[in-house]
Amino acid sequence: MLAGLMLARAGVDTLVLEKHADFLRDFRGDTLHPSTLEVMAELGLLERLLDLPHDRVPQIEAQFGEHSLKVADFRHLPVRCGFIAMMPQWDFLSFLAREAARSPHFELRMRAEVDGLLFQGDRVAGVRVGTEEIPTQLVIGADGRHSSVRRLAGLEVEALGAPIDVLWFRLARKAGDPATSMGRFDAGVALVLINRREYWQCGYVIPKGAAEKVRAAGLAAFRATLGRLLPWSVDRVGELADWEQVKLLTVQIDRLRRWWRPGLLCIGDAAHAMSPVGGVGINIAVQDAVAAANLLRSGDFSDGRLNAVQRRREWPMKVTQRLQILAQDRLITAVLESRQPIAPPRFFRWATRYPRLARIPGRLIGMGVRPEHVAPLR
Repeated sequence: MLAGLMLARAGVDTLVLEKHADFLRDFRGDTLHPSTLEVMAELGLLERLLDLPHDRVPQIEAQFGEHSLKVADFRHLPVRCGFIAMMPQWDFLSFLAREAARSPHFELRMRAEVDGLLFQGDRVAGVRVGTEEIPTQLVIGADGRHSSVRRLAGLEVEALGAPIDVLWFRLARKAGDPATSMGRFDAGVALVLINRREYWQCGYVIPKGAAEKVRAAGLAAFRATLGRLLPWSVDRVGELADWEQVKLLTVQIDRLRRWWRPGLLCIGDAAHAMSPVGGVGINIAVQDAVAAANLLRSGDFSDGRLNAVQRRREWPMKVTQRLQILAQDRLITAVLESRQPIAPPRFFRWATRYPRLARIPGRLIGMGVRPEHVAPLR
């Protein structure tokens, strides 16, 4: 959506296809990091974006057993917004769609699922949506970690593995609950809560493939664990009356060896599925979109230009994935395997004692390894 907005503003006729009738997906990230907000400012959209309902998170804390520790501080970043904006991604996507629609070069079609590619020799020359053939000079696949576009294009995926999955569910939110989103870590348990105002979106982290074991232990045991972790929620864990209310999010980390072939480019999770660690997936995708639009807005969709997008974004993506894998292996897996209260990570203890240290993860999470900027239109 963002790549379409930027290309349309540059005068490139752009059609965005969305297979669903709306953008309502619970598994989409809600964290607009300072790097993304800076892109919005450079596009002249920040004020209108922040007019939408959102919550501002200037720093992140996490609960390790009985210890509340500082994880990251965004207030000192050299950007306009030293905070994460917590906003449902469906609101963000709808906002981008409305802003993009101001351009005569932009079109959005809903209920339009790509189920085939068109070819001229080895070059991708368009897409097929049902019985309709849509010719185009360039196809951008931004259809997520289970990308149909990359599968249809025959691009090779390198799986890096992930030791965790997430059970995803909601709990009602009441007055007197904690105000901000949070992480909660205890012996054998890791839980993330996202404040969506009327309710908590909860992510219960489990070892890879353990969903059936958790279900076999029974819903009562699951509710009891939640009540122990979140004493303020004991009056509402009974809302979970059926396992149908608890969805499995299979975590994967992978990346394409080559993000493109003639006439086609993949970006975002279609090019590199990220772990939910750090909530950076949406923001990495935004950075990909900015880089792609900057490099392609002239209308030059040659192989060299497509390769330039990958060269620009591949190193930051690989570094981020490596940091996520380290966090999964050394922190989250250690928590899940522990049978006694885990000692809080030393760095977070130091960051709580010496707050300036929290600026380091604040920089990595909030801005990423190499943030992109919108190139001015000439």
